[in-house]
Amino acid sequence: MISSSEEKSLPQKLSEDIIAFILKENLQPGDKLPNETVLSERLNAGRSSVREAMKLLASRNIVTIRQGSGTYIASSPGMVEDPLGLTFIGNKQKLIHDLLEVRFLLEPSIAAMAATRANKKDIKKITTLCDDVEALLKKHVDHTQKDIEFHTAIALSSKNVVVPRLIPVINSSIPLFVESTSGALHEETIETHREIAAAIAEHDALRAQDAMYLHLVYNRKRILLTEKNS
Repeated sequence: MISSSEEKSLPQKLSEDIIAFILKENLQPGDKLPNETVLSERLNAGRSSVREAMKLLASRNIVTIRQGSGTYIASSPGMVEDPLGLTFIGNKQKLIHDLLEVRFLLEPSIAAMAATRANKKDIKKITTLCDDVEALLKKHVDHTQKDIEFHTAIALSSKNVVVPRLIPVINSSIPLFVESTSGALHEETIETHREIAAAIAEHDALRAQDAMYLHLVYNRKRILLTEKNS
């Protein structure tokens, strides 16, 4: 007879088995998993246990369950929207400064890696997003989403498998920075984004690193000035 504790652990064990299956089959984001019946047979487990295992995987953002359609590999498997729980940090000004410190540690090196490893497709995307941000800034339209996409494209161009997992740290900081500075860094953002994009396009790692560092310096100066005048 199976004890209640063993019954509770069975979906967890099955969820790990399903992850192993995903890796073995090299399933990619958007790929559809076999249905419950097929997985039950493969894993030699009951359908209800497989269903519970899938719910666990969905809670970890590894799979997406679509009613009436099936279960698919999530777009960013294992990456939750707020992995560091930054939403629950009440002191937003402290959070802004601390996120900036982390970005100083990460982003100049990420830009350098991108300059070394970016291919033509990566460079085209970074350049296009740079132009998009500039166009929105000149129209005095909210550029936050395109700004996030610009920094995300640079991170992905690093070709480092860990760096994309750090993207939520960068992404969560950009809206806070824009709000904190009231979007005042128009010229500085345009100039430093251009320099970052150009350095990556020319595969100049040191220049890309310096340009990203300068970009963050401008952000820090504007944040401090805004706080002083508030």
